[in-house]
Amino acid sequence: MEREGNDCHVGDTSLTASLFDDEASVLSSTFLLDHVGEVTLTFHEDRLSWKLVGPLDNDDTRRGEAQHSRFVLRTVSDVSTCLRVKYFPKVATEIKLSEIYAVDLNDHGSIYISSLPPATECLLLGEDIQMYRFTVHGFIRSKNQPSQCILADYTFGHTNLQMCRKWVNQLNASLKREVGRPKNLLVFVHPRSGKGNGCRTWEAVAPIFSRAKVETKVIVTERAGEAFGVMSSITNMELNSYDGVVAVGGDGFFNEILNGFLSPRFKAPYPPTPSDFVHVVKDNGYSLDHDDDEIVAETSSKKEDQFPLISSPKQFGSRISNLNSADKAAEFPVPNEWFRFGIIPAGSTDAIVICTTGTRDPITSALQIVLGKRVHLDIAQVVRWKTTPRSEVEPNVRYAASFSGYGFYGDVITESEKYRWMGPKRYDYAGTMVFLKHRSYEAEIAYLDVESDEINLTSKRDHQGNLIRAVRSSHISEKRICRTNCNVCNEKPNHASVGVCSLTPHLNSEETRWARSKGHFLSVGAAVISCRNEKAPDGLVADAHLSDGFLHLILIRDCPHASYLWHLTQLTRRGGNPLNFKFVEHHKTPAFSFTSSGDESVWNVDGEIFQAHQLSAQVFRGLVSMFASGPEV
Repeated sequence: MEREGNDCHVGDTSLTASLFDDEASVLSSTFLLDHVGEVTLTFHEDRLSWKLVGPLDNDDTRRGEAQHSRFVLRTVSDVSTCLRVKYFPKVATEIKLSEIYAVDLNDHGSIYISSLPPATECLLLGEDIQMYRFTVHGFIRSKNQPSQCILADYTFGHTNLQMCRKWVNQLNASLKREVGRPKNLLVFVHPRSGKGNGCRTWEAVAPIFSRAKVETKVIVTERAGEAFGVMSSITNMELNSYDGVVAVGGDGFFNEILNGFLSPRFKAPYPPTPSDFVHVVKDNGYSLDHDDDEIVAETSSKKEDQFPLISSPKQFGSRISNLNSADKAAEFPVPNEWFRFGIIPAGSTDAIVICTTGTRDPITSALQIVLGKRVHLDIAQVVRWKTTPRSEVEPNVRYAASFSGYGFYGDVITESEKYRWMGPKRYDYAGTMVFLKHRSYEAEIAYLDVESDEINLTSKRDHQGNLIRAVRSSHISEKRICRTNCNVCNEKPNHASVGVCSLTPHLNSEETRWARSKGHFLSVGAAVISCRNEKAPDGLVADAHLSDGFLHLILIRDCPHASYLWHLTQLTRRGGNPLNFKFVEHHKTPAFSFTSSGDESVWNVDGEIFQAHQLSAQVFRGLVSMFASGPEV
């Protein structure tokens, strides 16, 4: 490239009180933006903005000041013309501070000046200019997938090293004031998760944490249940030193970490049960009106510490250590507003990540973690009372963040264990085999029927007066899909309860009663969230929310093979209607109980096998916080 004049000189208007786009700026300087050209960079209270230096005119007084902006252009047709122009490409012109995750001062190096767009049928001979540089690390949104974040770096060059340092210091000082960003994280990596790419996934996103100056203690697990053991035995004092925990793996791995965290720390009553449930929980904070099966909360005089506490799970084979007196003094409250969980997707389904971030993308998840995003997530408490019809009553609890299922779902997870060598494809194969068998199971489900304007149900009762069917009426309100800044999830519970009761607001509703469904079922499912995934783009329940305090109970009664296939087909379609079948019951409820009539009873709890002949479940609203912002679309 030919240029008139000598070496490039970058103007400096730093620290001047100027106006930019009618707003007062804190800093304003002229830099060279890599691959763009000369820009006026302005620092505002909440963002950085830059404006390309205006096109040249014929005023000779400006020629000497902008000699570096004159380029020799060569057209594709080999016709050369010397033009005094400066092209302004369609590039980003600003970035919010909340979208910047790091700012680095670089070594002395190249800034490439290129100002010609590919569409102009011209070829610009650019030039590398050596100068001091700093890079702003942020992201842009994908045009095709608005929820997906794409890394974007902006490198600015200046002839003065002190000028670059001044901007870097100013930006880093502002980033430190951004609320909610983590500084220290505990990271668990499942090396064999999904297609066995857990370690590669972490290696791909680790530089983001490093640039953002987030300290990470990384544990690569070597055996099943190791993450549960670490989380359950870690002292509260040590846990308080972290801002959160990150799981690099799938839904099952996150479930293991979640259970290890909650089991020794979360004190909660057992789920409410109907009066004729085989195992009646004593002193669980609830009493029943036997005349109309309406559940009523006991008086507030009953102290929270009198609730029976959940016993520690034994299914992982890890023993929870007793806390010493010093650690008991270091309290770790649950729920905890500051402490958050993150997931870097590396599993087979990754439904929780898709529902909380809107995409199955490790880069997006990593960015939302280092930027300190936050959403609250409902957690279901699933209590097994009996493993088999003849076993002793021995309560055992699991916590679920996405889904618990019986029948078809339990059979698929059981069958898939035979084909672990197939990787994620084993679920497709196992699902096909189970579908062809078309097995149904006899069971009885009782659920709390909550009167709600959002779900307007008309009911039918059997000859014994039990509610056995619920059909959506024509007056049902329009679905409200869970999105970023969701109004439903952000609503505060309208009650005066405190402690654990504040997490179960719908159990205190005046219009709650037990309803029942009994018969042969192909499947019984309880969705905490929509469970969106790549094979079910809208999820099991399109309008399920991350934090509304409800479970979506989906009962699939025995039906012809072809009908069930049509139901499953609807799940795979965007905009499908998988719940609009006569053999499908959908109940929005805060709690339910289940009793199998047979000897076999296998549940799938967040992708893990859970043997349970009799169980009860309830949901805690917003029990944990996630490093996520919710899906954009």
